[in-house]
Amino acid sequence: MKKTQWNRGWTIAPMQGMMAAMGGQQAEKTPVTLPHDAMIGQKRDASQPTAGGSAFFAPGNYDYEKAFTLEKTGGPVWLEIEGAYHNASVWVNGDFAGQWPYGYGNFQVKISDFLRVGKNTVKVSVKNTDQPNARWYSGAGLYRDVNWIEAGEVHVGLDGVRVTTLAADEALAVLRVETDLENEGLGLRQGILCTLLRDKDGNEAAKDATRFTLRQGEKLTVRQRMQVEKPALWDLDSPNLYTCETKVLEGETVLDGECNSFGIRTLALDSVHGLRLNGKTVKLKGGCIHHDNGVLGSATFYDAEERRARLMKQAGYNALRSAHHPMGKAMLTACDRLGILVMDEFTDVWTVSKCDYDYAIQFPQWWERDVEAMVRKDYNHPCVVMYSTGNEIFEMGARIGNAWGRKIADKIRSLDDTRYLTNGINVMMGLLGRREDVQDAAVGMGGGDINEIMSNQRALMDRVNSTDLADPFLEEVCATLDIVGYNYAAGRYEREIAKYPYRVIVGSETAPAALDKNWELVEKHGAVIGDFTWTAWEYLGEVGIGRVRYGQAGFFYGEYPWVASRCADFDLIGSRRPVSYWRETVWGGRGHEPYIAVQLPEHYGEEPLTDMWSWTDSVSSWTWPGYEGKGIVAEVYCDAEEAELFLDGKSLGRKAVGTEEHGFYCKWETVYAPGTLEAVSYVGGKEAGRFALRTAGEPHVALYPEREGLQAGSNELCFVKIRLEDGEGNLCPMDRQVTLTVEGPGTLQGSGSADPKTEENYRDTTHMTCGGEMLAVLRAGEEAGATRLTVTAQGLEAVTVEIQG
Repeated sequence: MKKTQWNRGWTIAPMQGMMAAMGGQQAEKTPVTLPHDAMIGQKRDASQPTAGGSAFFAPGNYDYEKAFTLEKTGGPVWLEIEGAYHNASVWVNGDFAGQWPYGYGNFQVKISDFLRVGKNTVKVSVKNTDQPNARWYSGAGLYRDVNWIEAGEVHVGLDGVRVTTLAADEALAVLRVETDLENEGLGLRQGILCTLLRDKDGNEAAKDATRFTLRQGEKLTVRQRMQVEKPALWDLDSPNLYTCETKVLEGETVLDGECNSFGIRTLALDSVHGLRLNGKTVKLKGGCIHHDNGVLGSATFYDAEERRARLMKQAGYNALRSAHHPMGKAMLTACDRLGILVMDEFTDVWTVSKCDYDYAIQFPQWWERDVEAMVRKDYNHPCVVMYSTGNEIFEMGARIGNAWGRKIADKIRSLDDTRYLTNGINVMMGLLGRREDVQDAAVGMGGGDINEIMSNQRALMDRVNSTDLADPFLEEVCATLDIVGYNYAAGRYEREIAKYPYRVIVGSETAPAALDKNWELVEKHGAVIGDFTWTAWEYLGEVGIGRVRYGQAGFFYGEYPWVASRCADFDLIGSRRPVSYWRETVWGGRGHEPYIAVQLPEHYGEEPLTDMWSWTDSVSSWTWPGYEGKGIVAEVYCDAEEAELFLDGKSLGRKAVGTEEHGFYCKWETVYAPGTLEAVSYVGGKEAGRFALRTAGEPHVALYPEREGLQAGSNELCFVKIRLEDGEGNLCPMDRQVTLTVEGPGTLQGSGSADPKTEENYRDTTHMTCGGEMLAVLRAGEEAGATRLTVTAQGLEAVTVEIQG
C-alpha cells in the first residue's frame, strides 16, 4: 500500500445546512494545513456550554474541503483520518462515503467508488456543538494527520502487517510475521509474499518468501516464522527499532508493498517479579496525559509529541497512560523511539454518561469497531505494553456492566493476546448506587461531575478503600483483567496482595502528592508494578482542579477565565514545576542533590485550601521585589537524611528530611532578603549535594530555539522558549507584555504563556509572560528560506532569532 500524507490544500468553513446552501448562502472558506484544531482560536467566555470542563471555549460544526485532480482511477483508495473530533462524516463529490463518531479513533474510509477522472472534492464534516461532550478540552476538527492510501488489485490489507516476538534473548529472536492479503481484482491470483527485516542501520536481519493463492474477492493471512540472530532488543535504555519491508510479487511485477517499524522485546507478568521487559523487572514511573499540547490546542504534530515525551523521560518518567482515549500515532512513535512504555486507554465511558453528549451515546453500536481500530493502530508499537478497557466506569461491579467488561476484554484478546489488560477502577464510583450505606454516606457531600464528587468525598473514598466493602463487587471485574488498575486506592494494595496472592496491581491514576507513600508500596511489593500520577503534563480544561486557594473554598472548578487544570508536573509551555523535581527525587533520579522551591509570599501566613490534585503554591525563584523583610516559606526536596538552608552563607537551620505532609521534603519559615538561597543535603553527617537560587538582576529578552532549521513543505515545528533573564541566566519573574513578529516562509502556529488563568488567545501575537517565560511555536512554510522571529518586550531591547529552512 502506498500511503501519502494528505495535509495540504484544505479549507475550513462553518458548517451550513442544506437549506442554507440551497438558498445561495456561502460560508467563507479559510485555507488551512492539517493537523488543525478549529476550537483553539475561538472566543472564550463564561457563558459557553463547554463550561469549565472544556475551558469555556466556543464549540462549532465545521466542514473541511479539499479539491484535487486525478488523471486516472481504478485501484482501491482509502482516506485515513488519524483523529477527527467528532461525529465525523466523509463526503466525496457530494456523496456520503462513510462516518466515524468517536473523536479519538484512527479510521479509514474507502472512497475509490466515488472518485472520477478530472476534478474531485473531498469534504469531512465534524459536529461539536452537542455540548458538553467531554470532561476535558477536546478541540475540534481534523486535529491529527490525514493520509491518502492507494493500492493495486491484490494488496496488503489495511494495518495488515503484524510482527510478534515469540521468544528472544541476546543470541536469537523468533518472530511471527502475519500479513493480510486481499484480491479485489478479477479471477484467481497467485504470487509470492516477500518479507525483509532490517535493523536500525538498514542491514538485512532476516528474510522470507511465501507463495500464496488468492481467489477473487477473498482475503487470506500469510504467516511467516522468522529468526533474527543477535537481535538488538527494544528496551527503555536502548529502544532499538527494526523495519519490516513487505512486497507482494506476481512474477517480476510488484503488486503492492509497504514498510512498518517494530521492536523485538518480550514481556512477562507475575505477582513475584511484577512486569518484566526482556527478563528484567520494570517499575512503572508513570504519568497520565491528555491529548492537547498547550498553546497548540489539540492539533497533533510529531515534533510536539516527541518534545513532550522527551522532556517527561528526562524528568524520570518511563511510562505514560493515555487518558482517557486511544493515544495518537505521533505519540506512540515518539515513545517507540525514546523508550517509554504506554498504557493505551480505550474510553472514559461505556453505556453510562459522565456528561450529556459523550461517547456513551455511540458506545453500544460502535465499541467493537473502535476497539479494533485501537488495537490495529497499536500492534507494531513496542512501547504499548497494556490496554486499559476504560476509566472509572460507573457500570463496574453491576451484572450487565461486568458482562460488558468481559466482552471488551475478550475482543481485545482476540485481536492481540501479547499485551496485558487493565482498567482504571474507581472503587467508590462503582459502589455508588450498589450499596445503600455508601450511597447514604455520600448524601450531602456535594454533587457535580465525577471530579467534584471525588474531591468532596475523599474521606469516604479512604474508608471504602481501607475495608473489604467492595470486594464482592470487584471480584468479577478483576477476574477479567491481567493487571488490576486502581485509581486513588493505594489503601487496598497490601490487603489485596495478602488475600489474592496471584493478583498484580498498578496505580492507574494517583494523587500527585501521594507519590512518596505510593512508591514505597511499589518498591516493597513485586505485585505492585507502578504508579501513574495525575498528571504529567498540563492540559486545557478541568480548569483549576489543582489550584491552591486561600480564604473561602469557592467552586471546585476555577471560574472563568481559568483555562488549565494547574495539576501537572510540566506547565502549558513545557517548563517543569516544583512537584516534578520532588517526584524525581522520590524516584531516586536526582541522587542526593536538593531542590529549592518557594511558596508565594503574597499568601504568607494564610491557610491554603487544596484538592487531591494539588501541590504547594510554590515556584523555584528567589526574586521577590516588594517583599523585603517580610515572611516567606522555602521548601527543600531531597533524598538525604538532613538538609540545611543558607542565605548569603548564613545558616537558617539544619533539619531532618521528611515531614508529616511529605517524605523527601522539609521547609523553613524565614524573612525574604535578596541574595543567594542555598540548600545543602547531608548523608551520614557529610555533605551529599547542594543547590542554589539567586536573586535576578535587570532583565533582558533571551530566546532559546529548540532546533536550528525547518524543512520546507513539512509539518516540522520549532519551539522557541522566551525568557526574561539577567546576565547570569537567572529568570526574572516580573512579567511584561511581549509582542511577536514573524517574517519569512514559516508561520506562527501558536504562542502564549503558562498562565492557567488568562483571557489571551493562543493565536494572538501579543501576550503577558508568566513567571518570566512564554513560548512561541514556529511551523515550517511551503517555501525554502529563513524564518525570523522578533520578540519585543516592554522597556527592553528587541531580540531576533533566525531559523533556517
